[in-house]
Amino acid sequence: MVKKITALKPQKRNPNRVNVYLDGEFAFGLARITAAWLTVGQELSQDRIDRLLAEDSAEVAYQRALNFLSYRPRSEKEIVDNLRKHETPEQVIEEIVGRLKENGMVDDVKFARLWLENRSEFRPRGYFALRSELHRKGIPDSVIEASLTEIDEVDLALRAGRTKAAKLNSGNEQIFKQKLYGFLSRRGFNYEIISEVVNEIWQEQVKAGR
Repeated sequence: MVKKITALKPQKRNPNRVNVYLDGEFAFGLARITAAWLTVGQELSQDRIDRLLAEDSAEVAYQRALNFLSYRPRSEKEIVDNLRKHETPEQVIEEIVGRLKENGMVDDVKFARLWLENRSEFRPRGYFALRSELHRKGIPDSVIEASLTEIDEVDLALRAGRTKAAKLNSGNEQIFKQKLYGFLSRRGFNYEIISEVVNEIWQEQVKAGR
């Protein structure tokens, strides 16, 4: 059955969407980009209507992905998981991820680098903790290993340890070292690095007369 477009009106609450009227009655809403080629007086078959609605659903999902990305960089897995949460069809998810990759908006190599830079700057962690975090983000093992070769664990441990040491009472060496050791262990640093760093920071405390 063929229906005629009798009106195309921008939505009041969302000007990026258009209300489509068929045979004088409201039929459905479409993203402006999906409705761009429609004109008043044009006739639409049911098959064409179904395809328009499918295209609109895909466009809505794509815009949702862009909004999800607007808060911070995301891994491919995070994008996929978010789309699945909104019950987006797998084929549409694949198409969206492809578009985002083509536009350079999803890149697990770049994501891993930015994640490590952020951690190094604001919350230093050890190799094992960082590897676990990236693994949970869905970053491939090969990308994780390549990214982690660039980190300096001793430097990270020193920065994390010094920040923590400033909050500790250094009057008792044993207690100070135990607390600092536990802190760095929870941050994912290994025993050898922790031992080296804890001793170095303790000596800094002694020299500073704290």
